[in-house]
Amino acid sequence: MKKLLRIILICTVIFGITACSRNTQITDSPSVTPTSRTEDTDEDKAGTAGSAAGTLEDGNHYPVTITNYNYAKDPVEITFEEAPKKVLAVYQNSIETLLALGLENRITAASGLDHTVKPEYEKAFSKINYLTEFAPDKETVIMMEPDFILSWHSFFGEKRLGEVDYWQEKGINTYMSLNSGAVQNRTLENEYTDILNLGRIFDVEEKAEAIVNEMKEEVSRVVAHASESEEKRSVMIIEFLDDTITVYGENSLGGDMVLQLGGDLISIEGGTIGDEDLISFNPNVVFVVYMDKEGEDMAAKSLGFVTKNPVFASLNAVVNDNVHTIQLGEMYCSGVRTMDGINVFAAGIYPELY
Repeated sequence: MKKLLRIILICTVIFGITACSRNTQITDSPSVTPTSRTEDTDEDKAGTAGSAAGTLEDGNHYPVTITNYNYAKDPVEITFEEAPKKVLAVYQNSIETLLALGLENRITAASGLDHTVKPEYEKAFSKINYLTEFAPDKETVIMMEPDFILSWHSFFGEKRLGEVDYWQEKGINTYMSLNSGAVQNRTLENEYTDILNLGRIFDVEEKAEAIVNEMKEEVSRVVAHASESEEKRSVMIIEFLDDTITVYGENSLGGDMVLQLGGDLISIEGGTIGDEDLISFNPNVVFVVYMDKEGEDMAAKSLGFVTKNPVFASLNAVVNDNVHTIQLGEMYCSGVRTMDGINVFAAGIYPELY
């Protein structure tokens, strides 16, 4: 009897284990072999692809990685996880480029204007906090708690805004304008790159591309005219500083602009000349660089250094009334004023085109 009960008990246990095993297999099988996902129709696949593309375009702009420089002029890769919200913008091109891109609401503070902002940006500029000091020191910047600092190479020194590496370690991104001294040769392409990079950083690429394309189209228009001109016109870009005349050569932004517009740039090794040198070069066109100064008409004053000086009366440029002035901000790390610089140079070299 005992032997019979033991057999019945063993059979019961075996039957229970087998049943449980079968139940487990039946329950799990639908999730293990989801045939419905591997046999999508062409229509379903098209819909899925369209949805993915829309997600990438609308929500996955970031992260954005930009190659820029530190104060030692070493390349630095800077990654933005989102558009900056509290920007410190120092210097003319930094401020005006942000305003041109419609980003005035992102500027927490600004400083460093050489000239009043362009008329089209005055309303937007009136809404931002413009500092009394030309450039704040590092301690002041720390108290501002910015998430992005946009400025020139010279301002990222330890005695001014502070070194790029310092801000990077604190999780604050930076960008120095290429033509401010970050790279050796100052070119139009560097200005294009700065504007396009800011477009990427703030996810306003279409606006940035429109600004750059307008510049490129004007350069192309002038070049087409220059190619049909019978002769190249010799050009000098000069600035009167103390008792010397500084010459902007082929490695300057102004010089590159003239060259790209088809002008015959007179470039001086060493960068400075005297009155006699200017007379001996005898350029067809002269551009005199100036910076605004409160209470003075610096454009007229700078022009007079050439046109009202009897020493230069025999210059071709003076005789033919071809001496012009250009703001420093239009041909030196110029940002959105690059278009103004292009127009000033083109009109001076090819007045018949305008």
